[in-house]
Amino acid sequence: LFQRDIAKLEKNIGGIQDMTALPDAIFVIDVGYHKIAVAEAKKLGIPVIGVVDTNHSPEGIDYVIPGNDDSAKAVALYARAVADAVLEGKANATADVLAAVAPAGDEFVEVSEEA
Repeated sequence: LFQRDIAKLEKNIGGIQDMTALPDAIFVIDVGYHKIAVAEAKKLGIPVIGVVDTNHSPEGIDYVIPGNDDSAKAVALYARAVADAVLEGKANATADVLAAVAPAGDEFVEVSEEA
């Protein structure tokens, strides 16, 4: 009985122990079901992005995505869109950092081998 509970907890929250800092934001599909996570994020000052269905209040959600949180296809669409946006944002941030640290001029120097 305990082994099953431990396995379930490890599956659901196992990655949290490896976090070295607070997340920049959290994404919640069902804001009613995950209301405790939303409340904890608000206490810690973490912005919340959430899919809000008509049967829940958008209170406490910083970035509301109005939509159906009951349909598996809709949930897959939201998750894919957010994952793609995160990857695109990371790529843009990396490109911006590389552009900022890149030297202003061309460092390539051609040397002739005349002896």
